[in-house]
Amino acid sequence: MRQRYLALLSVFASLPAMALTFQTRLESIEWTVEGDKFECRLTQPITDFGSGEFVRRAGEQAIFRLKAYNSMIGGGSATLLAAAAPWQPGRGDINLGSVRIGSGNVLFNTSQVQAGGLINGLMDGRSPVIRHATGDGRVSEVRLLPVKFHKAFGDFQGCVAKLLPQNFEQVKQSQIGFPGEGVELDPQAKAKLQVMLEFIKADPTVNHIELDGHSDNSGNRLTNRELSRRRALAVMDFFKANGIQESQITMRFHGERYPLAPNTNAANRAKNRRVAVRLERVAPTEKPVPQATASAGAAATS
Repeated sequence: MRQRYLALLSVFASLPAMALTFQTRLESIEWTVEGDKFECRLTQPITDFGSGEFVRRAGEQAIFRLKAYNSMIGGGSATLLAAAAPWQPGRGDINLGSVRIGSGNVLFNTSQVQAGGLINGLMDGRSPVIRHATGDGRVSEVRLLPVKFHKAFGDFQGCVAKLLPQNFEQVKQSQIGFPGEGVELDPQAKAKLQVMLEFIKADPTVNHIELDGHSDNSGNRLTNRELSRRRALAVMDFFKANGIQESQITMRFHGERYPLAPNTNAANRAKNRRVAVRLERVAPTEKPVPQATASAGAAATS
């Protein structure tokens, strides 16, 4: 291992004179893992620069981001590399494409594919390198080192295993289908609602649910309105049975008025038999008055 460290140092010493490299000394390298049910972060601090971190949100794959205390790298694009380790001669660097350098604390976020390439490289002893060249020939590099990565990545995977199935952007809206002509929740509908319920219980700031029941146009308007009401009520009852207060739920029903697809065939009519569920964060002073109402046009038919 000592020979590897010495070889690594020799490579940095051989960099072009115009290159400015930011990295942490070998003996000071550390990876930290932080997270909760919503996001996990695997971070290596970079001395006198900032940090590089892998971030994985619930429901997504990991990305890599570079953070800086100050704007030490100019704007424009930079090359992202999984650089070969110096103690493995004959291996070239892997070019993972370019990243756009921005301003502020976070200089860039990679794609999920690029982050996957960096992780695979680190597992193989490679270093994530961000190389930025200016028009006058100056080169800046930011380098993370693979030292202690394997154990830290195992801890990171342990955090990832506890993430929720989806993040708020993914879970905040859902269409609960009733492909049959009834009003009962089928297993697929219950599975969707269970994911939403799990998120609500994990995030107390999500404190209101909007339900909008719909039907196809198979029956008359009064019948369709009643079907849409009973479907919305089935979803409300699911939430209530699992600990959500009725005061947190607003329920409306619209009959056939708002189809997702033209009611021209059986498949489209099945799509229109649904309850739209929307999760919201509502401040205490803004909370709507719970209600169970038909849409104005549907009500006019009664």
